[in-house]
Amino acid sequence: MATTPISRRGLLQAGTAVAGASVLQILVPAEALGTGSAASVPWLPGHGDPPETYPGNPNDEVIFWEDQPPPFPPGMGVGNQLVWEDLSTRLTPADDFFFVSHYGHPVIDPTAWQLGIDGLVAHPASLSLADLKARPLKQVEFTLECSGNSAFPVFTGAVGNAVWGGAALAPVLRSARPHDSAAEVVFWGTDSGTVTIRDNPGIVSPPLLGTGTGTPDPDIPRRYDITITEQFARSMTMDAAMAPGNLLCYEMNGQPLPVEHGFPVRLIAPGWYGVANVKWLKRIELIDHRFAGRFMARDYITFRERTDAAGNATWTFQTVGPYRLKSAPAKVTRKVQGNKSKYRIIGIAWGGSIARVEVSIDGGPWRQTQVVHPDSRRGPSAELAWNFWTYNWGQVPSGHHTVTSRAIDRHGTVQPAPDDPTITERRTYWEANQHITREIVIP
Repeated sequence: MATTPISRRGLLQAGTAVAGASVLQILVPAEALGTGSAASVPWLPGHGDPPETYPGNPNDEVIFWEDQPPPFPPGMGVGNQLVWEDLSTRLTPADDFFFVSHYGHPVIDPTAWQLGIDGLVAHPASLSLADLKARPLKQVEFTLECSGNSAFPVFTGAVGNAVWGGAALAPVLRSARPHDSAAEVVFWGTDSGTVTIRDNPGIVSPPLLGTGTGTPDPDIPRRYDITITEQFARSMTMDAAMAPGNLLCYEMNGQPLPVEHGFPVRLIAPGWYGVANVKWLKRIELIDHRFAGRFMARDYITFRERTDAAGNATWTFQTVGPYRLKSAPAKVTRKVQGNKSKYRIIGIAWGGSIARVEVSIDGGPWRQTQVVHPDSRRGPSAELAWNFWTYNWGQVPSGHHTVTSRAIDRHGTVQPAPDDPTITERRTYWEANQHITREIVIP
């Protein structure tokens, strides 16, 4: 699917043009894991990796995709995107795990680091890394994906699977004794950066009151911009923050978090897109209102435009939160038997409790694949980590072919096609979970 980025300014101007025939709706994301008991979380027992489930044979030849992504522009805070043909393990090594940073990678002294718990609590606290490690170690296997993954040709590998370890968040919050008025929990990172806020008529300008800090907007007469230093922060409702799978995470695949992944401590919120899993945690604040920082109210917002038969537009705005059902073909392998070659497609599916995955070859009918389900000890919440799937393609005619996959979860939800309204109505590039089609040339 080709996606064209749209600036907030352009979208706001477009919205103004149809304001007379528009309805604005603000949508709140569903909770990823709800408020179940800790027993419902697929905790891993002790240290050690889960059993390997990669279904490929290392002796088989990998046929590279023709539609290789172009290099990602440097200096954008993105690195280690998944090279799909290299996928060969259930867990993504930390050195190969993608990262996205908005304000750089702060360097933090772990011996001096403290995590503040404050706001609407009876017992504010300041916890050291040693304090967290003194609590029971919890480990959960979780596939982390950036909500912008697959939106652009240069950004197709922002997904990885790891075992995350740390202290359960809910007991830490309970020990602070939240007030009844606490409605949201804000997770503040150490990282911060300069942000210019535009298109906001409420910004106080010097000519108006003589005390404002706004500067004239270069494009809009009588409007002012304001430049601030803003910390990275995301929030959740109290119920979502108390979900039993959330972790104050200090380990990744049994080792200390690398700097680019949030060392010394980050939030891990299984079932949520990457932006909600705040890195370099510094403070947890409980408040009685909706938090409206950059990454909750101005950025990472999915805008959708729906137009009825009369041409009336309805705009909806939803903060990016829980991840969505998705699958992707990862590689095609060839095994030579005598004078014949047999081909196999290997892929992954994530973002839900996967029931089945189907593939379409050259735009033809959907065909059933074999899904590799993890061991049964993972219990009812096995939707947190990706599943491998395979399709025995057999003997394939030489030439150009396309491979498309779609996932179906246990509730019957189907990964949407590129022309599905959930995809076509988007006016921002987040939550791009449409079918993924790859191109390949069989020799």
